[in-house]
Amino acid sequence: MMKKTLLSLALVLGCMLAVPRAFAHAVLVSSTPAIHGTAHGPDVEIALKYNSRVDGARSTLTLVKVGGASQALTLEKQPAPEELLAHAKLGVGEYTIRWQAVAADGHITRGEIPFTVK
Repeated sequence: MMKKTLLSLALVLGCMLAVPRAFAHAVLVSSTPAIHGTAHGPDVEIALKYNSRVDGARSTLTLVKVGGASQALTLEKQPAPEELLAHAKLGVGEYTIRWQAVAADGHITRGEIPFTVK
């Protein structure tokens, strides 16, 4: 009886290890502008690339001017399932993009990208 239980337990553990894990969280892998990077205004492209698919309809980008107001950015049609894209007209100064990405399975990740416009 004990041998049969141990064999069943080993079989279950083996199956669990054999199934590839799904990494559902959208992790930012690159951005334009880069973190602590410099962009040239006034027309600034904001492009964020993640390690997995993101839901562009439920993800958000907010632009914050250091010492100033914030504004929600309108996301454009996704150029690829793992990318978010927006454009903004920005004057010289320091800004932060606050992003919230919703992965295809609903997991939410957030982050900030500080950058300078010259």
